[in-house]
Amino acid sequence: MRPTRPRMCGHVWADSAYRSREIEEKLSRRGLKSRIHRRAYRNRKLSKTQKAANKTRSKVRARGEHVFGDQKNSMGAEIVRTIGILRASCKIGMTNLVFNMRRFVFLERMAEAAG
Repeated sequence: MRPTRPRMCGHVWADSAYRSREIEEKLSRRGLKSRIHRRAYRNRKLSKTQKAANKTRSKVRARGEHVFGDQKNSMGAEIVRTIGILRASCKIGMTNLVFNMRRFVFLERMAEAAG
């Protein structure tokens, strides 16, 4: 039986650069849960609880960041150079499809090697 994962719908995950009172208010008005990293300031360090929360957030965010990093570094998907949202959506969708196919091949090879 697979362990259950927390539901991610309605949550916003972001770096501490995106944390502001204005953004937090907008998220709460829209019914979204903020999972934005906490930031330490010059005379106010993060508490142990805040550090632990940031660590948990980093683990979740790393899953997505690695996908974007691979697409950028090995597939040249750093910039979408298209005119129109439809073409941009198509290009991003194709990039995601190719990433998933490459990942599938990698996982199949790992399964074959393991046993």
